[in-house]
Amino acid sequence: MKQKMNRVSVVSLSGVSKTFEEKEVLRGITFDIKQGEIISLLGPSGCGKTTILRLIAGFELPDEGVISVKGKPVAGMGFSIPPDKRSVGMVFQDYALFPHMTVAKNVLYGLKGFDRERQKKILSGMLSLSGLSGYENRYPHQLSGGEQQRVAVARALAPCPNALLLDEPFSNLDADMRARMRTDVLNILRKARTTAILVTHDREEAFSLGDRVGVLNYG
Repeated sequence: MKQKMNRVSVVSLSGVSKTFEEKEVLRGITFDIKQGEIISLLGPSGCGKTTILRLIAGFELPDEGVISVKGKPVAGMGFSIPPDKRSVGMVFQDYALFPHMTVAKNVLYGLKGFDRERQKKILSGMLSLSGLSGYENRYPHQLSGGEQQRVAVARALAPCPNALLLDEPFSNLDADMRARMRTDVLNILRKARTTAILVTHDREEAFSLGDRVGVLNYG
């Protein structure tokens, strides 16, 4: 594990537990992530790592413990701030791009409250950052798997979230593409100085991307 960075906590979990249908998935999970840090959560399928992301994002509620973002509690026993109020972005395993929208419209999807000039500026920056300049009018079916993934990352980063959550983002790619995309995505996250949590079952992936690695084994 690499040395822990001495910066402000962006996301913290304290004593978080979760049970589904009487099966304990997580028990007493406690960790925090600092500004600009990337944490990898490594473990087999069903160990609870994706549940941690869903709890942070607000798609699930903890049975015990507290989740905080930028020092503000966003979930605990009896309360939960809605996902859209947490300023946390998420890249799903299947990318979840809108097939009927162009690259530009996918990236801008979370910026509907922004004025047009600011949208144009953010779009240009995100396309440049993710190596997609010139792709703005293409549709998802016209892109490779790696390009679709970069669109998903750009869309999640466009609103400048406090943290980015990545759920097995390379699992749908072949081995060669996985290796290239690990490098590409890491470069994007570093350039954007993004705080991120990535879950994976791939040991090499976890240690190559994470400043710290947390190992889960069924809660």
